[in-house]
Amino acid sequence: MARALQLAARGQYSAHPNPMVGCVLVNNGEVVGEGWHVRAGEAHAEINALRDAGDKARGATAYVTLEPCAHQGRTPPCADALIDAGVGKVIAAMPDPFKEVAGRGLEMLRDAGVETESGLMQAAAEELNTGFISRVAQGRPFVRLKIAASLDGAIAMESGESEWITSQEARADVQKLRARSGALMTGIGTVLADDPSLNVRAPDLDTQGLQPLRVVLDSNLRMPLTATMLTLPGHTLVCCTGDHDGSNLEEAGAEVQVFGAHGDVVNVFEVLAALAEREINDVLVEAGPLIAGYLLEKDLIDELVIYQSPHIMGSNTRGMFTTPTWTALADRRMLEIMDTRRVGNDTRITARIAG
Repeated sequence: MARALQLAARGQYSAHPNPMVGCVLVNNGEVVGEGWHVRAGEAHAEINALRDAGDKARGATAYVTLEPCAHQGRTPPCADALIDAGVGKVIAAMPDPFKEVAGRGLEMLRDAGVETESGLMQAAAEELNTGFISRVAQGRPFVRLKIAASLDGAIAMESGESEWITSQEARADVQKLRARSGALMTGIGTVLADDPSLNVRAPDLDTQGLQPLRVVLDSNLRMPLTATMLTLPGHTLVCCTGDHDGSNLEEAGAEVQVFGAHGDVVNVFEVLAALAEREINDVLVEAGPLIAGYLLEKDLIDELVIYQSPHIMGSNTRGMFTTPTWTALADRRMLEIMDTRRVGNDTRITARIAG
């Protein structure tokens, strides 16, 4: 199963919106077939492993990181393929939370006389697909906030100057975060100040040509027609409120969608629900302290990835978050540090909200 999880991770930049899945076929103690899901619409992990094994699949045990599918989607059910190949036993790391499967894949296998087990290395399998699980179980994507900061917590000078706080290695690492994400979210303030590209531009990452959806929170529809991101491959969704004419932006290549307001800002709850409907599993937020703080206040951040550079920027700076509703120590959010490691000369801290 550990090998199946390694295989599944090979699809981290290209499998979405489908989950990452790996499969290993073992017959008489010998690995006879391996496979993983590369891209939505293409063969699932089990099918690729069966093709790799050929006739040796008969009587084999299949170790698969997610319960085999039991429904006809873009591809036929994997449970049927395993049955037809004569596999003797299927061990799934976790059940599929997708309502059209949700136990039916293992049930189909058992009804056909195939022995089944579930739960082997389940925690690792769930960690691999936190975004997919969040979307199908909670109706919203997994939201990851990326921050580049100095040792004293500054993300920019008071003037807005911020290039570059972190190292080239850290910026390259961010490309991997982007490639893993179905959408990149920012605010209109960042667009107006920095004109970001918000794309994946690392040729060594096997993204199969996919680019994340660019999402701009822009209540009053101030998005400039000359924004660089509108000229790049991929799609840009501009989220506004009220009655605005977005025809010029749409002619420039953007998609404009109206959402309800939450105070003075776009209702991000509605935006995330809409992204889930678009089958977005993971959203990477790259924004300023207003949006970052707002999302924290609303408990919409699932994970923080903070690249901390070993320098001090002083007092005339901008901090990571603007959280006007936090006025007492009791308002703080406790974090659970999941991982800390060096990236170039910087420290990458991955943390989740505790409890």
